[in-house]
Amino acid sequence: MAENTLSLKERVEHRVARTLLRLPHHLQRFLSGTPPVERNGLTLHPELQLLLALRKRMGAVDVSTLPPAEARRRMRREALVHAGEPIEVGAVRELVLDVAHGPLKARHYAPVDGAARRPMLVFLHGGGFVLGDLDTHDSACRLLCRHAGLHVLSIDYRLAPEHPFPAALEDVTAAFAWACAHAGELGADPARVAVGGDSAGGNLAAVVSQLAVRDGTPRPALQFLLYPAVDRTVDRESLEHFAEGFFLTRADVAWYQMHYMGAFRSEGPDPRLSPLVCRDLSGLPPALVVTAGFDPLRDEGEAYARALQAAGTPARLRRFDSLIHGFANMTGVSQACRDAVVEIAALLRTHFDGVSP
Repeated sequence: MAENTLSLKERVEHRVARTLLRLPHHLQRFLSGTPPVERNGLTLHPELQLLLALRKRMGAVDVSTLPPAEARRRMRREALVHAGEPIEVGAVRELVLDVAHGPLKARHYAPVDGAARRPMLVFLHGGGFVLGDLDTHDSACRLLCRHAGLHVLSIDYRLAPEHPFPAALEDVTAAFAWACAHAGELGADPARVAVGGDSAGGNLAAVVSQLAVRDGTPRPALQFLLYPAVDRTVDRESLEHFAEGFFLTRADVAWYQMHYMGAFRSEGPDPRLSPLVCRDLSGLPPALVVTAGFDPLRDEGEAYARALQAAGTPARLRRFDSLIHGFANMTGVSQACRDAVVEIAALLRTHFDGVSP
């Protein structure tokens, strides 16, 4: 079966999930088999409560219990089930970027209004540096492209453990430089090229922004950090509160980090791995930091937003209290997740429309 084609069973799973997640909230909670889930003063959205219950009943297991190849296969299949029908954008084109460490696959999403020079977001997918590709995040990129009215250039960087740190960082740094040099050719505004990503991609986007300031290379117009992984040096409360049962587990976080680090060992905290430990966060590009209430990574993302603000770097923080890590990949079945991504797109659009070319 083709990787990007759902089986009959998976199509049925999608339809069932989509139907159940359109029911009234009290019925969703009833079908989940548990009372409202409350943790750390927050209440989980009924759609996510039911979706997590359905995943468990369908045999979903933690990533950390699987070999990387099997985890990747499962993520691709689940992303297809949760994505729904493709969102219409102006155009989609497959590219191969000629960069220093070898050709990189990329996908360019152009907005519907192709006449005006709109900004570009260089998007770095999540997946713990081990999972994810252009297809797993296709739906999220389409939503951002359509509702933010911007170009999106999604990057297929090298993954661990086959290519441990710093391979992914080398790839995305080169890809961002390529985007700055070729934005005009893609129909975008070269003066408004941003970098962003979810989870591990948020980590990479934050590091690309720091390196641009440190090295004097082209500077992102914005760093968009969606539930980013930005500090593995400290275990914060959210890692304890949501250690299990909310899609991303504490064991998963450790599994991802182990594969990403490989044989690399640092003598001390390394901001290329944990950007929150960077000693000077002043002068960085403006940031939009988005977190989810029921996410083990919530507190570190919010700590990074506060650290940026304290250093004088403009940073806007938006938390979706009732959602979980990975909600941007669940928009085809959950209206709450889709609404959140559409709101994020509106925040991106507001930021860029206030930046003069």
